[in-house]
Parts: sequence; structure tokens; C-alpha cells
Amino acid sequence: MASDYDVEFVERTEREARILVRGITPAFANGIRRAMVADVPTLAIDTVRFIENSSVMFDEQLGLRLGLVPLTTPTPEEFGDDDVVTLSIDVEGPATAYSGDLVSSEPDLVKPADENVPIIQLKDDQRLEAEADAVYDHGKKHAKHQGGVAVGYRHLQRVTVDGDLPEFEDEETQIVRGVIEDDGELIPTSEFGHDLTERYPGKDVTVEDVPNAFVFHVETDGSFAVEELVTRAVGSIDDRAAELEDAVQL
Repeated sequence: MASDYDVEFVERTEREARILVRGITPAFANGIRRAMVADVPTLAIDTVRFIENSSVMFDEQLGLRLGLVPLTTPTPEEFGDDDVVTLSIDVEGPATAYSGDLVSSEPDLVKPADENVPIIQLKDDQRLEAEADAVYDHGKKHAKHQGGVAVGYRHLQRVTVDGDLPEFEDEETQIVRGVIEDDGELIPTSEFGHDLTERYPGKDVTVEDVPNAFVFHVETDGSFAVEELVTRAVGSIDDRAAELEDAVQL
């Protein structure tokens, strides 16, 4: 099946990428998107034990904030689905407690993905001391387990220059978003402000969707890199397909 489709990175950083996939149907493209959002488990704080909280926020409010702090998520080989990691925090005012103040019991495997997420501002004589347990779960159970925070896709669009605009025809703004294909070259539309008239001034152009070619925009919360999110999402689809195949073998 791998030979039936083609994958190419258009843009890539550790946490964000545009990925072109050719040779898939719209239904399968949507299945990949849904898997990245809902089916790839991440670690997130689930239970908090407050030792001291003299801040202006209730325990429940702080628990919600701690639960939304993204945590690096190791591979299943390194960390089992039923394993629990404990993180502790102890900050005394006047100071701001940040995600970076969370101390992990497994610092080589699990830690805050960002250290500068503010949790609470503490005044004089205020203190936050707590322990929290982080567990694996899926985005379909709770948004705090969604490693893909911004996942979407668009058709790849092919642009063809038909010639110059008629002499007395006014040029009108023509907005496109995503990635265009121009004579085999892939160009993010952000490079020309998403306006085709900026790239092709004075030209008459035709824009058409490339059949079965989709550009995914994927951004993670830091739980893992983009490549890992995509790989795990496709793996989850493959696993479910294998389970269905086994179930129908009567």
C-alpha cells in the first residue's frame, strides 16, 4: 500500500509542518486528521494533591490549569500505558508559578514541553505546593490529551498562467490559502501574502484542485515532534484496520 501514495514535507519545524500527501481519498485524509486529534495518546496531569494553596484561586481552578500544561510524551516502548509519573511544584510568593517549576519524577522522559506557561501569580505570604499524577489517555476522552492542537488539510491547488489580462480589465484580488503547485514547484501561499495577483501581476490564471492530493497543516503542543504525531496517527489507523480484518474473519 505504501507505493500507492506519496508523502512530501513542504515546510517543517519540530512542532509545525505542512505535509503534502498524494494518492489518498478525501475520506482517508479526514481519517488521518481525526486520528492525529483524537487517537494518539499523550501524557497529561489527571490528579492533583494540594499540600498548601494560599493563592486567590480555588484548588479546582489550579487543577484545571495544571492539567492543560503540555508534557513531553515518551514512546510506548519507554513508558507503558498504565504507568504514572508524578510531578511536584513548590513556589512561594511574591513570584509567578510557571510550568517550568514542575519537577518530574522521570525528568529524562517526562517534563513540561514549555517552561514559560504561567500558572498563578502569588503575592506576599502566598504559596503553592502540590503533587500531581500524569497519565496516558486519548484526545477523544479529553482535550488535554490532544497532542495535535491545530490539524487541518486542504486540497493542493494547481495554478496555470493562461496569459496576460486583457488591456482594459482591472486586476482583482484573488485569495488562496495553503500550497499551490506551479509547473511542479510547491509554494506556500504565505510567501506571496495569499494573493495570486501578487505572484502573477497582470496575468490571467486558472486555479484547480489537484485530485487526491492534500496538504496537511499540523501543529503539536510539544508532547512530541510532528513526525512522531503523524507516524502514531497512521499507526493507529493501521491497528484498527487489522482489528476489523480479524473480526470479520469468520
